[in-house]
Amino acid sequence: MTKIAIFYCPRIQDHTCIACMKCFKGIIEKNGEFARYQEDIQLVSLTDCGDCPGNIVPRVSMIMTQLQHMDLTPDVIHLGTCIKMAYEHGNCPMDPDEVKLKLEKKFNQPVIIGTHDYV
Repeated sequence: MTKIAIFYCPRIQDHTCIACMKCFKGIIEKNGEFARYQEDIQLVSLTDCGDCPGNIVPRVSMIMTQLQHMDLTPDVIHLGTCIKMAYEHGNCPMDPDEVKLKLEKKFNQPVIIGTHDYV
């Protein structure tokens, strides 16, 4: 079983994907970036990125600390499709490619940009 943590954009999340339903559906159907997992997926965290401007690193740090205390350290971190959309279409100052590199270096965890492929 692969344990994942998902971070979403609080500014557009409920405008494009009410209550993260598309991420949940993507996990069930192994759609989009979830297709890479052959085994079952356990969602251990679903929370926002910390909001603008660029609070994701301290936010991930806080979540990772709490998950470690509960023995739920994720195998992989996903930056939600909404984070990609916020950067590409919503003037978000946070470049997902740069964030991916920072998070992978700091937490020694793989980071995947995107979740589902639903529009």
